[in-house]
Amino acid sequence: MFDAKRLLDQFVGGQGGPGFPNQGQGGLGNLAGGLGQMLGNNIGGIGGGAVAGGLAALLLGSKGGRKLAGNALQLGGMAVVGAIAYKAYRDWQSGKTVTQSTIASDERPALPPPPGGTPFAPTAESEQQSLSRHLLRAMIAAAKADGHIDAKEQNAIFSEMDKLTLDADDKAFVMDELRKPLDVDAVARGARTPEEAASIYAASLLAVDIDNASERAYLGLLAARLKLDDALVKHLHATIEGATVPAPVPV
Repeated sequence: MFDAKRLLDQFVGGQGGPGFPNQGQGGLGNLAGGLGQMLGNNIGGIGGGAVAGGLAALLLGSKGGRKLAGNALQLGGMAVVGAIAYKAYRDWQSGKTVTQSTIASDERPALPPPPGGTPFAPTAESEQQSLSRHLLRAMIAAAKADGHIDAKEQNAIFSEMDKLTLDADDKAFVMDELRKPLDVDAVARGARTPEEAASIYAASLLAVDIDNASERAYLGLLAARLKLDDALVKHLHATIEGATVPAPVPV
């Protein structure tokens, strides 16, 4: 049975989140990290996102970009996306301006946990599954935004995915999403509330290289489809900047 929440934890949690090993400790994180680096040599341009570890490394590659830092490094899946979206949403609602001090600092202030029972952190299992599915779909779509995942590269990813200890339903979901044409409207339709819209944008932003023109254009279109206020978008970008550090470029 497909478990979207578990898959999202594997997708984002490979950098050391609870229950998921660091890449240096073997297991899924180590395997996917190595595969991501290998595939990154063949999949042009993929992998500038902040989650180039865990299962995401396999799909997004591992060429530089940024990685999670501070307490974001200890969060996985829905928790880290919810924390990022909640902080940005709270700052936006309170009328704060985006300044350099809110973007990044050596102290890396902890991300506040989103309140349970809210769209950022639903408590009902059905709601967790629904949100996780929408976040996964958003991340995979964002990874395709630069147009580099063609049929040949999909086959390479599928071949390597067979070596991972994933359930058949999990693999099928990823394969189906990779094969679908890029559809920003389908991604945006997953947002039933403004809070979910912020979370979907945050997840997408984690999966892209913001310096890539195609991916920037995709994010702009997604923000419009999600009906996000420009100031909220700036806060989302700033919050992710504050939760990430430059990742080393693989040799």
